[in-house]
Amino acid sequence: MTVPGRRSSTFIRLLRLGFTDASAAERLLGLPEMTPVLGDPVLLDALGGTADPDLALRSLVRVVEAHRDEDARRRFLDTLVTAKPLRDRLLGVLGSSEALGDHLARHPDDWQALLTYESADLHPGVAEFERGLAEAVDPVSLRVAYRRCLLAIAARDVCGTTGVAEAAAELADLATATLRAALALARAAAPEDAAACRLAVIAMGKCGGHELNYVSDVDVIFVAEPLGGAEEAKALQAATRLASHLMRICSETTVEGAIWPVDANLRPEGRNGPLVRTLSSHLAYYQRWAKTWEFQALLKARPVAGDLSLGEDYIEAVGPLVWQAAERENFVADVQSMRRRVVDNIPVAEIDRELKLGPGGLRDVEFAVQLLQLVHGRSDATLRSGTTLDALRALAAGGYVGRVDAAQLDEAYRFLRALEHRIQLHRLRRTHLVPEGEEDLRRLGRSLGLRTEPVTALNREWRRHAAVVRRLHEKLFYRPLLDAVAQLAPGETRLSAKAAGQRLEALGYADPAAALRHLEALSSGVSRKAAIQRTLLPVLLGWFADSADPDAGLLGFRKVSDALGKTPWYLRLLRDEGAAAENLARVLSAGRLAPDLLLRAPEAVAILGDPEGLGPRGRDHLEQEVLAAVGRAGTAEAAVAAARGVRRRELFRTAAADLIGSYGTEDTPAEADPGALVDRVGSAITDLTAATLAGALRAAVSGPWGDTLPTRFAVIGVGRFGGGELGYGSDADVLFVHEPREGVDEQEAARAASTVVAEMRRLLQLPTADPPLLIDADLRPEGKSGPLVRTLASYGAYYRRWSLVWESQALLRARPMAGDAELGRRFMDLVDPLRYPVEGLGEDAVREIRRLKARMESERLPRGADPTLHTKLGRGGLSDVEWTVQLFQMRHGWAEPGLRTTRTREALAAAQAAGLIATEDAAVLDEAWVLATRVRNAVMLVRGRAGDTFPSDSREVAAVGRYLGYGPGHAGDMLDDYRRTTRRARAVVEELFYGA
Repeated sequence: MTVPGRRSSTFIRLLRLGFTDASAAERLLGLPEMTPVLGDPVLLDALGGTADPDLALRSLVRVVEAHRDEDARRRFLDTLVTAKPLRDRLLGVLGSSEALGDHLARHPDDWQALLTYESADLHPGVAEFERGLAEAVDPVSLRVAYRRCLLAIAARDVCGTTGVAEAAAELADLATATLRAALALARAAAPEDAAACRLAVIAMGKCGGHELNYVSDVDVIFVAEPLGGAEEAKALQAATRLASHLMRICSETTVEGAIWPVDANLRPEGRNGPLVRTLSSHLAYYQRWAKTWEFQALLKARPVAGDLSLGEDYIEAVGPLVWQAAERENFVADVQSMRRRVVDNIPVAEIDRELKLGPGGLRDVEFAVQLLQLVHGRSDATLRSGTTLDALRALAAGGYVGRVDAAQLDEAYRFLRALEHRIQLHRLRRTHLVPEGEEDLRRLGRSLGLRTEPVTALNREWRRHAAVVRRLHEKLFYRPLLDAVAQLAPGETRLSAKAAGQRLEALGYADPAAALRHLEALSSGVSRKAAIQRTLLPVLLGWFADSADPDAGLLGFRKVSDALGKTPWYLRLLRDEGAAAENLARVLSAGRLAPDLLLRAPEAVAILGDPEGLGPRGRDHLEQEVLAAVGRAGTAEAAVAAARGVRRRELFRTAAADLIGSYGTEDTPAEADPGALVDRVGSAITDLTAATLAGALRAAVSGPWGDTLPTRFAVIGVGRFGGGELGYGSDADVLFVHEPREGVDEQEAARAASTVVAEMRRLLQLPTADPPLLIDADLRPEGKSGPLVRTLASYGAYYRRWSLVWESQALLRARPMAGDAELGRRFMDLVDPLRYPVEGLGEDAVREIRRLKARMESERLPRGADPTLHTKLGRGGLSDVEWTVQLFQMRHGWAEPGLRTTRTREALAAAQAAGLIATEDAAVLDEAWVLATRVRNAVMLVRGRAGDTFPSDSREVAAVGRYLGYGPGHAGDMLDDYRRTTRRARAVVEELFYGA
């Protein structure tokens, strides 16, 4: 008797056994139907051993209640209590799968499928499953028989009689038997169609690979040939009807639910192609039209139903094509883009719970193994398995994957597949998302044997295995490449030089032999440097391979390491600063400019490891550093060399930040706003150029005159320099202005000013290891015919009397950059009325600007240049946008203060805010200007020299595309998008500038 207010001993025991709702369990055990087993301690212990004791008991009660016949119910309960194999299997299933509990409640006699315990029952094959489905006469009875067989597979799985790989193989064998049964039903329903054709069903995907899930699409391809003299067209029609009927039998929902969808979209042309083809038609497609992913899919092709002889003919015919896929021109780009496309399509809210497609998920393992099979299987037939774990074992045995790496990956893959199986088994639904609910996670953890704090333990194990997959996914490709050039322990197998070369070539290296020499030089020896580099290189090689020029990245890394390898901080930086190594890899493999700048002073690599190191330095900071360096130098040449050294370092900082922002890293996505990147680069290089000119000016003055020049002197930036829009390859457009100091003879002042200008230009162009800074003063009054430097009064007199409208337009971007600040301010006061004339431009001036622009378009575009791709003078390019914006500035700047800016984008935004340009038109112009500017920057970064159009070399074009955010193989899309963007901009220019 239980004392009121106290819990019964059964209640307490149920809690200890893992029931979460002991009160409900007590009530269920007290039902009259459960009386025969009420006091059985073995049954309670068995329930407590399941993944979800509450679910197991609820489902058990439903099965008991479903036995309407008293004798049948008693026989079931007696067997349950006395037969341990049945008890463990049945309760194991009921505690893991609500869906199979529902099946047993509808078909209570199916428990007897779990009764036998013979050796054949433990490891059934296709033949045993065919016998299990033999009595099915229609789609409904086929579903019942299928679930009965599935019940037995699940029982062996949850009890540990079979491992995850064996369970997956059994599920594939059951699918094979089911496809055969469904085809038999379809043939029986249409004997005339069956007599007209040979039809083979080829399993693909996980079914073909003998590694199916509990709930998955079964991917197939159908191949047919005429039979008995039938015409090919009629035979194909008959085969198509049979194939369609087979798919409906398996896929359609009946009172017993569906089996699984049969998916034929892996066939040639996908859903747009015919459902059934002849063997010759398949072959013709694969030889001419197939994409790389289609050959990757054929890795798992396996004939399973119908005419197996025809199926074998199909495999024999397409097999050689699979192993030639790695020799295709865009193989590397294709496989990289396939993986990216998969990841990019995962909803952001689900990516952390995505077991199959997320980072460190099942697809990472499968994708890596398949890629290695395609690369090395062409010369090693032992690798040609459709089963992931078998292929991984073969790769390790052949030395294509490190043995330890393969073992860790095998363990992680088995865990992730087991977790996937348990998730799907619960409700027999197709999902790869790890649930979020505490109850679901507890059931999953217990089902995997994690009984102490199952939720915490499950999350820990899942994250651990996913981290292993993420880490090894890249290492899998690159670690054996190092082993190929290293001394290995006895018994270890290495990649042959040929295999290593094949892999490097498949990963995008144009010169595999040279790459292997670099790897050997970097990783050989017993020094600390070699040891650290052996650790870093597998990851670095992956980052290099992700770029447009892996060879350049590896060569650059060797050069930097040769220069800095004995410097303790360098190796420590790469080893300990997580971002430094990846940043270095991105910079070294993205083009020529940044590596050239770095290799002239390799110690600048330290910038890449400093979290604040990539941020731009302000103009005041830069000018202070440059002037201090100039002040310490003994000669003008040494002073400017120091200033140019600062410029080189800061150019590297700017380029590195730009590249890393454009490419993104594993932890930080690429900058989403290209305009922000353009503005940062333009401002940084402009500030750097201004500081460098200030240093050159100080150096030119201090030698002959000390601290004080006989004349006040200022450097006015114009063009892109004045606009704060300099690119990597831009000259500095300037005007020089001076004003004699009180009491100084004008001729003496003019000679001093001219001497300073000449000396500045000489110093900044001296041949050194640092990039020169070219000063262009051609926008001065009278152009090349006029004096390089004038007094402020001379400028005033010229502009009052002789100034042309184009000169007023050039002054729109005038801004003091160096020298006497007060003189610079007065120069701006002088030119403001010219560039922002009161009441705006007259019609004659507007016509003159339009005439000049039209003449420039017809005369200045280089001969042979494609006007649709020239970033400066081409259709919708920089000139189009800038002249349009400048026309608005000159017409309306007097009345709209926002237009009085030297920056193109700011002026465009101000014109839009003032209602002068429609919002949509302003957006079109801004997009085109940003894109053209980025292309110019990209060309300089990639080629190391300036250019106004896209490169002709395919690898350089690909590198420009990567900088602009286009994946491998999408250079054509980049050019199309550029033409589309600039065409739209030109249409706006025609309307706003020319008044069309």
